[in-house]
Amino acid sequence: MGLIEVEDLRVAFPRSGVEAVRGVSLSIEAGECVAIVGESGSGKSVTARTLVGLTGPGATVTATRFTVKGKDALRFGARDWRRLRGRFAGLVLQDALVSLDPLRTVGDEIAEVLSTHDVVPRANRGTKVIELLDAVGVPEPGVRARQYAHQLSGGLRQRALIASAIAADPPLIIADEPTTALDVTVQAQILRLLAARKAAGTALLMISHDLAVVSSIADRVLVMKDGVVVEEGPTDRVLSEPGHDYTKLLLAAVPSAASRGTRLSAVAAGGVSLRTPLPERRVDHSSPVVQVSGLSAAYGSRRVVDDVSFEVYPGETVGIVGESGSGKTTVARLVLGLLAPISGEVRLNGAPWSGIAERRRRPHRAGIQVISQNPLDSFDPRYTVGRLVAEPLGGSSRDRRTRVAELLERVGLPADIAGRHPRRLSGGQRQRVAIARALAPRPDVLVCDEPVSALDVSIQAQVLDLLAEIQAADGTALLFISHDLGVVHHISDRVLVMRKGRVVEEGHVDEVFFIPKHDYTRELLGAVPKLVPAGT
Repeated sequence: MGLIEVEDLRVAFPRSGVEAVRGVSLSIEAGECVAIVGESGSGKSVTARTLVGLTGPGATVTATRFTVKGKDALRFGARDWRRLRGRFAGLVLQDALVSLDPLRTVGDEIAEVLSTHDVVPRANRGTKVIELLDAVGVPEPGVRARQYAHQLSGGLRQRALIASAIAADPPLIIADEPTTALDVTVQAQILRLLAARKAAGTALLMISHDLAVVSSIADRVLVMKDGVVVEEGPTDRVLSEPGHDYTKLLLAAVPSAASRGTRLSAVAAGGVSLRTPLPERRVDHSSPVVQVSGLSAAYGSRRVVDDVSFEVYPGETVGIVGESGSGKTTVARLVLGLLAPISGEVRLNGAPWSGIAERRRRPHRAGIQVISQNPLDSFDPRYTVGRLVAEPLGGSSRDRRTRVAELLERVGLPADIAGRHPRRLSGGQRQRVAIARALAPRPDVLVCDEPVSALDVSIQAQVLDLLAEIQAADGTALLFISHDLGVVHHISDRVLVMRKGRVVEEGHVDEVFFIPKHDYTRELLGAVPKLVPAGT
């Protein structure tokens, strides 16, 4: 008998009239990994949360059979579920900053699990916390245990959350997008950790939009769409010989070297996914729009960017890759003029950009805009979509309304969305709003800092296609920062590989990724999970 057995699971939210999960059946046995994949809104996270009694208030859960360790879970009360969580099942969510208590240190957070489930005596809890943090690859675990979530990077927060989930050594780990916020080297470390626990007999339920991650660890996979499982089976069969059109489209949306120059938002024809060419894009090499020379920056006494130089030309995409702490985002802040360098300079359209007063930069800020990983953090929560997009615009109210409607249409959003607030939108819709806002002043360059890392594969495909269309039409330059090497290979012309604040390798993306010269580049590429192409 499996740890969890579910037949015909249905989860509805009567107040909203939504049936999020419709007839899902699955089983999870000790020592195996079952993965659920699908786009946002497919029901995969609701399914995972239901298995540990976290469906949420107002939900109705029915099933022909729903057992946990052989017991009828449909009869469980709140106390029964609390006893199971942590001890029977550890839960790892995507957004560690939301999951971790902002008023407690991460050490206290992990120690609570040890205390609640009486894992080790009180005198040994501090040592055990450090052991757990070390096990998930947190550097200086003794120091990090005394820090709060907001003092850690995204990758460190995620690792602390995983340490909390495994603290009671549960027989089941439910991981909902556990590696989305991690760079490829840390992702590989976490996957090795999860694989080791699986080999030791722990069961894993993996929710992920990264099909390569799924292929590297899952034994079986369920593909969900609109609350229904449309395909399931052994991972190697489903991902290499998909039977359902939706699975084929998901696989076609995965960016890689093979997808360069084509749309990731494929169309299905006769049961086969077809990629179409992207519009032709021209790079103007006559004069760079961004010129970075000998740039260095420090936070206090710690140098985080050291002697970085590069150019970005109109219509070109330059990618920057490297693990967390390599200096990628700091370079973006320097280029945007949000951080002053300690040496070197940035020039925008040939004119000084760094080392000058903000009042001199302000008239030219329209020429450089940013698209961030989480646009909701940068939006005023009081503003509607229309007001957010219109904010950089001048002219009359009528002209701004017309321009907002044009921008929303351009990024594939209906005009009536202008009256809604961003918190009411999906992640993909919010990212499109961020792009519309960035395009409003007609910039020469877009600085994209992890713009698609939080999106599922199909929405990511749409956003990447949109950026390519914008470049072709406007000649916009992109400085594209990402820890996803597949995305960077798909979209970039040239790439810079950063490590510890320095550029260790640069060149045409094919040359760097196919024939890497630096050991660190080879290490990064070696850590990338490989997806078996469909039809091979």
